[in-house]
Amino acid sequence: MSSPDSTPQGETNGAANGSGSGVDEKPRLTELEKKQNHIASEQKRRQAIREGFDRMTELVPGLEGQGRSEGLVLQRTVEFMKQAIEERKRLISEIERRGGSVDEKDRL
Repeated sequence: MSSPDSTPQGETNGAANGSGSGVDEKPRLTELEKKQNHIASEQKRRQAIREGFDRMTELVPGLEGQGRSEGLVLQRTVEFMKQAIEERKRLISEIERRGGSVDEKDRL
């Protein structure tokens, strides 16, 4: 005898375990397909990084046209940003010294 809340032996609820026969399931990837997807996504990630470094060399003075050493690009970018922040602070101080004001939201 089976209890009222049980299913006949051997049957499973397809909706509960996600293996219902009426559900369109994506076929599993082969190991080769997984590897190819991984390689493609890694190449895409590396390309995005290269493009980011190329963009930095366009924006940071003194890096144009140089061979790209990523360490050098990062170092010079940090130096450039520090100088820009200091210049901004100096300009804000000058504005305030002359009687102007700068909104809090516009400060660093």
